[in-house]
Amino acid sequence: MLRGAFKRGIPTRVSRPTATVKSTVAALPVAQPVCVQLTPPLHKTVEDAQKPSRNELAVLNPTVFNHPIRRDILHLCVIHYRDGLRQGSANTKNRAEVRGSTRKIMRQKGTGHARVGDAQSPIRRGGGVVFGPKPRDFSTKLPRKVIEMGMRIALSSKFRERNLGVMRDLEWPEGKTRTLADRIATLGLRKTLFVTGHEHLPETLDRAFRNIPMVKLISASELNVYEALKWPRMVLDFEAVKYFEDTLKKDTPVAKIPLVSLESEVQLPPTPPTAEPAPTL
Repeated sequence: MLRGAFKRGIPTRVSRPTATVKSTVAALPVAQPVCVQLTPPLHKTVEDAQKPSRNELAVLNPTVFNHPIRRDILHLCVIHYRDGLRQGSANTKNRAEVRGSTRKIMRQKGTGHARVGDAQSPIRRGGGVVFGPKPRDFSTKLPRKVIEMGMRIALSSKFRERNLGVMRDLEWPEGKTRTLADRIATLGLRKTLFVTGHEHLPETLDRAFRNIPMVKLISASELNVYEALKWPRMVLDFEAVKYFEDTLKKDTPVAKIPLVSLESEVQLPPTPPTAEPAPTL
């Protein structure tokens, strides 16, 4: 039978040439940076006064400062922060913790009264508390990526509302509150949160800010979504901008433009539509 089969011929696999298809991978779109006009510095030196006025712009990463607004993420971050502020120190004593004798007040039968136990019973005055509050931890957990997205959204909301400013640096030569308060009033920066990228706040600047009402100085590493939404206006220095772009940026390619550029050198993207105001706390 096998011989006959070989005579008739058994179909065998024939190696056919495979067609090669060149796959073209589309290049990722390059995001265009967003720009903010530089805010005049707090300390204006003689050299700054002699320089001609130029329309200088701060170029920002759009993945950090132009993120789509999501109110649900902001809500999660604010609730997470406020849960961590709750002390949870309320405490009550149950009948086992109330001081006093455990003697039965009166005998069980033969008195005509209702049955009673010791004086620490919850139904008696001065007794223990039933199901009362005990010290507890009210803090909740939130994924790190959600918190980072909340920071991007909070910064983007300030940019879209045109309440975000950028300074070259936050420096003040002396710890005088009065002169700094006058300078802030001149610049129109009342009710403003100043954010510096330095890990430790400069001593003279911190001392000068300490007694000025309606302004606050904070480090970029300590900024959270709640503080960002609480203040009507926010001003960052270059160190803070670099800190946020290093810690919050995405992998989307961004056109490379110097951090400080002239308005004539930068092709500005179309002005973003006015976003819905972020929730006021």
